[in-house]
Amino acid sequence: MEEFYRIRRLPPYVFEQVNRVKAQARNAGADIIDLGMGNPDLPAPAHVIEKLKETIGKTRTDRYSSSKGIVGLRKAQAGYYERRFGVKLNPDTQIVATLGSKEGFANVAQAITAPGDVILVPNPTYPIHAFGFLMAGGVIRPVPSEPTPSFFHTLERAIQHSIPKPIAVVVCYPANPTAYVADLDFYKDLIPFAKKHDLIVLSDLAYAEVYFDDNPPPSMLQVPGANDCTVEFTSMSKTYSMPGWRMGFAVGNERIISALSRVKSYLDYGAFTPIQVAATAALNGPDDCIIEMREIYRRRRDVMVDSFGRAGWEVPSPKASMFAWAPIPEPFREIGSVEFASLLIEKAEVAVSPGVGFGENGEGYVRIALVENEQRIRQAARNIRRFLETGPERLHNVVPLTQRR
Repeated sequence: MEEFYRIRRLPPYVFEQVNRVKAQARNAGADIIDLGMGNPDLPAPAHVIEKLKETIGKTRTDRYSSSKGIVGLRKAQAGYYERRFGVKLNPDTQIVATLGSKEGFANVAQAITAPGDVILVPNPTYPIHAFGFLMAGGVIRPVPSEPTPSFFHTLERAIQHSIPKPIAVVVCYPANPTAYVADLDFYKDLIPFAKKHDLIVLSDLAYAEVYFDDNPPPSMLQVPGANDCTVEFTSMSKTYSMPGWRMGFAVGNERIISALSRVKSYLDYGAFTPIQVAATAALNGPDDCIIEMREIYRRRRDVMVDSFGRAGWEVPSPKASMFAWAPIPEPFREIGSVEFASLLIEKAEVAVSPGVGFGENGEGYVRIALVENEQRIRQAARNIRRFLETGPERLHNVVPLTQRR
């Protein structure tokens, strides 16, 4: 039978191929050190969990919730933006709670995209940045991930040569998967450019609080006039180690927020009210848990960069995010990121994400997530050392994924 229209537009999910190899290894008894999925292993803050317990099981809070987010939660997010970025937002018209930033991106794509609309999306980037628009009938045109002058040169060419003209550009800093960081000057160039060319700017700021120096990543909304064309997405998954709670936000331009809210009103009743109440407590509560989270990831980053380097794999040290974006070791580069990631599971019992899963320009790299403790990261390095010391002759008996059942 012919595939449905939206399914035809989606390429094979690269990560599923590697997940299959990982599952097979685990079923065979292997202890896989999983540095693949960006799935935080830290506990949610104690005061947030207590607020959830306090709220759950009551008639008032067990009923349908508000798709847009309860008033207290939207006010708490407005308070966070004012404290952290000096940006004032109207919680009634400029903020909507989302079921994580991923759902927010997917539904804003439904809200603003007509079939054939062109969207400028970084390559490599987090998959929903592209696939959300593909499912909505849009056309993706790639732009560089790194915030350099070449980013704007590519945007200029896209605007000149795309028919129809692009309607939106996606940016993500600190970047997933590359860990690139943009400064406020980059945004000060991007906003006037977007206004000049009538572009919507969609900014993924999920990793705003995961940084390792004294330069907190800025919000694009700090640029005067950014609200005229920008919506920014944040998430509580990383900041408060609440990935399974599915709690995030879209903030910014009133017209786009209104459109997103309307789409969501047809699709969901919002997150479970006790989760929204607990999320409110997180945003209004102390920052100690954020500082502790940041320090844990910094130590893991340092251990990973040091131990992997001594094992023979030089990994660039990320300035922010919970990921390292690492070139495949030279002897294995020719086999590609999917085969290398699969080989690493089978021969070193270490899982990473293949770079090509984030776009064709991610080929030659893998993403390493800091989601295991320091001891496990050192064990991963020891496993990798043994694997690399054996060398590429290990490839002789490897059956390519494309030939596996």
